Amino acid sequence: MNTPTNSAAAAMTAWEDLVSTALVGTDRRPLPDPPGTAGRTAAARTGGPAAASHVAGHAADPATELLERAAVRTVRARAGQRLRAGEALEAAPAEDRPAVSRAAADRLARILGGERPRLLAEWLETAAGRGHRLAPHLLPELLDHAARDRSIRPHLGVLAGHRGRWLAGLNPAWSFLLEEATAAGPSPEVWELGTSGDRRVHLSTLRAADPAAARELLAATWEQESPGDRAAFLELLAERLSPGDEPFLEAALDDRRREVRHQAADLLTRLPGSRLARRMAERVSRRFAVADGKIHVDPPFECDAEMERDGVRAKPPHGTGERSWWLQQLVARTPLGVWSDLLGRPPGELVRMEVVDWGREVMAGWVRAAVLQGDPVWARELFDWDPLADLLAVLPREEQGAVAARFVRSHGLDGQLIMVLGGAAAPWGPELSKAVLQKIVELSGTQPWNLGELSRLAGERVDPALYGLAERLSPEPPVQEVAALLRFRDDMLKELR
Repeated sequence: MNTPTNSAAAAMTAWEDLVSTALVGTDRRPLPDPPGTAGRTAAARTGGPAAASHVAGHAADPATELLERAAVRTVRARAGQRLRAGEALEAAPAEDRPAVSRAAADRLARILGGERPRLLAEWLETAAGRGHRLAPHLLPELLDHAARDRSIRPHLGVLAGHRGRWLAGLNPAWSFLLEEATAAGPSPEVWELGTSGDRRVHLSTLRAADPAAARELLAATWEQESPGDRAAFLELLAERLSPGDEPFLEAALDDRRREVRHQAADLLTRLPGSRLARRMAERVSRRFAVADGKIHVDPPFECDAEMERDGVRAKPPHGTGERSWWLQQLVARTPLGVWSDLLGRPPGELVRMEVVDWGREVMAGWVRAAVLQGDPVWARELFDWDPLADLLAVLPREEQGAVAARFVRSHGLDGQLIMVLGGAAAPWGPELSKAVLQKIVELSGTQPWNLGELSRLAGERVDPALYGLAERLSPEPPVQEVAALLRFRDDMLKELR
């Protein structure tokens, strides 16, 4: 008689045999005999096809037989678990916020089911912003989705409600939810006892109202915070950044965590009068000069400890030279106001001057500096030189639409156009919306196969209330697809009000 241990080993071996056969295919590897049928199978083989067809458990098609056996073994494995003693679960806490409407829940189910899936983030953000919670039956699927997609997790902290957190406590795969912000309002208790998400919301709210108090609150618990929380909290100090923050940020340059050090360096770079800014200005002053109407550069030959402390990473990415990498970072971390004084030219002239030997690195550094420091003057000049979505996003919102609209009208349909439009804040204003819709109309007759991404982007970024304008603009299918997407979004937002 087989012992339980031997039975388990035999079952595992039989399962491994099935898996091996499935991997190579039943046409290349014979289907293994079911346990206990080896003698009968051998006898059947000697009796020819008629006898073989009567062997118990064998289907006419070996592949079908393999799948059937796998299904049976799966059911046996799941059903054969031994009973364990346990305790009854506590009921989920009662909810204190209203659920979304039935129509809104049904639309979310359709989105999760594959209809307009790119609108999921907009649905979640809108619902969370209005203080709703999800219908309970949607929680498991959405939590599974968030386990794979981190970008939607912050919205779920509010939308999942008490039941969602109760479920997250039962399933380790959903435990991320326990760190996201809830709908709890700012309070001293939240800072002491709240989740990481609640504490971020508390600090952000306090920073907007009283920047110094927020910084002092963070400084008081700084040493006790986890490295991940320190980096996340430090990022919030970008709101209402001032010279009063410099001593705290300067001390953070010596933090053990690299992400914290670089976040501190990024913030100090945005303070033109900071000690870090002055150190960077002194470094580039020794390495840049203008002669014969050209910019001459002498990149550093080493990245010393002081440069690393100020946010310059020593190890370059694969395929980038060390001097090239260090130069880009020096330029990116130097206050943009330094360059006109150092080189004697306004930004518009500097970005058009020839840079001897190191032009690519200097321009890349200036682009990074314009984005990091949020400088619209430099962003405007650099966008004319190299249209990038990040540069467009630096411009004031009302200017973004005008600049993007001009680019749409003068540029062909390619990947760069799509990238630039991705930098324009949504919803697009009338000028940009009309420019994009007109571009779709123009290309409908010549490149209809190439309009898919542009049509989807327009449907997601144009004000959904303009669906009627799109419907009347042209009967061409790409335009009507934009109109249909806009109508879908308009209905979706109305259901969430």
